[in-house]
Amino acid sequence: MSLKRPLRKLGMAISEFAILNLLILSGCTVGPDFCKPKANITKNWYAQDPNVTNGQINQQWWKTFNDPVLDQLVEQAYRQNLPLQIAGLRILEARARLAIAIGEQYPQQQEVFGNVSRVRLSRNAVNVTGIPHDFWNYELGFDAVWELDFWGKYRRSIESQQAILIASVADYDNALVSLVAEVGRTYTVIRTFESLIELARQNARVQKEGLQIAESRFRNGATTELDVTQARSLLESTLASIPRLQIGLEQSQNALSTLLGQPVGPVRTRLEQQKKPIPVAPTRVAVGMPAELLRRRPDIRSAELLAAAQSARIGVAKADLYPSFALSGQIGFQTTSTNGLNFEHLFDGGSLFYNAGPTFNWPILNYGRIKNSVRVQDAQFQQLLVNYENTVLRAAQEVEDSMVGYIKAQQTRVFEQNSVAAAQRSVEIALSQYREGAVDYQRVLDTQRELLQQQNNLTQTNSDISTNLIALYKALGGGWELSIGKPFVPAATVTEMRQRTDWGRILPAEPLPQSLNPPKPAREMPLLQRPDW
Repeated sequence: MSLKRPLRKLGMAISEFAILNLLILSGCTVGPDFCKPKANITKNWYAQDPNVTNGQINQQWWKTFNDPVLDQLVEQAYRQNLPLQIAGLRILEARARLAIAIGEQYPQQQEVFGNVSRVRLSRNAVNVTGIPHDFWNYELGFDAVWELDFWGKYRRSIESQQAILIASVADYDNALVSLVAEVGRTYTVIRTFESLIELARQNARVQKEGLQIAESRFRNGATTELDVTQARSLLESTLASIPRLQIGLEQSQNALSTLLGQPVGPVRTRLEQQKKPIPVAPTRVAVGMPAELLRRRPDIRSAELLAAAQSARIGVAKADLYPSFALSGQIGFQTTSTNGLNFEHLFDGGSLFYNAGPTFNWPILNYGRIKNSVRVQDAQFQQLLVNYENTVLRAAQEVEDSMVGYIKAQQTRVFEQNSVAAAQRSVEIALSQYREGAVDYQRVLDTQRELLQQQNNLTQTNSDISTNLIALYKALGGGWELSIGKPFVPAATVTEMRQRTDWGRILPAEPLPQSLNPPKPAREMPLLQRPDW
């Protein structure tokens, strides 16, 4: 028997079902369309200072410190930091999950089946068909079930995954902002410890000179041993502070090594060979307007996109309230043989079988479960809306806090500089008067302690200015532009992953547009999107 006639009928049936599919796919899309949440943010910053302007924010803010070592460290951290690479790999994961969601638009179940079985019926069984009791059965075919996206369930799922993908890019940018700021802060802390250690050593030399004067006066009978013991006590106390400062220095160097994604040794050697002072912050800084935070801060964009993803999940859950429509079918060949294992007639026209048709399912007895599932998704969506508002408020607070710290630390520095100058002069006068016997050694001790304290305060204030400025740039969302136009995953990692798995078009990880706007709502999407095979 020829296969042409049954196959022609099957082709007509498939065409009719395809037309029906397109009609059903053009159905409505349930669930809310996401609207950008409102942000409670002021028009101007509360902290005001002539050195803080509303100009354009410096995208590569670390270069304003004019420290080549810091510039090199930032670039190295961008290339090698391991948590940042993990954030890039999460983008690949989100892309693969989006491809899964797109694939769900097509037949959700499909299977090529085959069967060869030896059948022996019971001799005592009723055999109304008169078939032999002993035969071989052969089957080969294909079946599929295609649930049609009548209510936009699968398009809402795609919308959700698209938002998650874009949010993963925002999370990568946020990780980069934090990384650059942490490199700058840790580097500043290292240089601060180095400066404090050097100050301690300088003061120890001055105090050693005072000890020698006290010992000389004691040997000559001009004073008692008390002056010597007091001088030695101050000197030993200053020397004891150096190892404590070195603990902080080496721990900060270790932290910087981890940020750079490498062992501790090379970084420590490199910084010791390239001695630099505490990075000097510029006296003026541009911070933009508060409303720009909504565009610049990656964590704010991520919070918005996660809310958009959750909004689409409400539509996915609501679709279960309505009947689902599907097309199912099966086609194949089937034959039997009583002459042993024999495939001779398996592909004859008479062996062809098929069935196809529409089905629908409406779980009306599960409405309580489905309705509460929708409520769960809606409650989670509302949580994310509130989280967005809180993220905006927290971002504004971080800007104000770091701005106040930067402004007030600059004002403090003026007084600290005057205090150090006065303390240095006091030490000179006290030592001179002690040599002449005009004052006792207690006056020298007091002035030397005060000098060390004021020098340390000035050093810490200089460090505070720089670290507050770094915190300000982090709060403003500065630094993520470093990745514009660059891949999220290093080339070596791409090669390794390709050797292990077929990543298709997902690798190499090409940069996504930096607008990072929420995706189009499901009702504006094409009925079917190209799957990623």
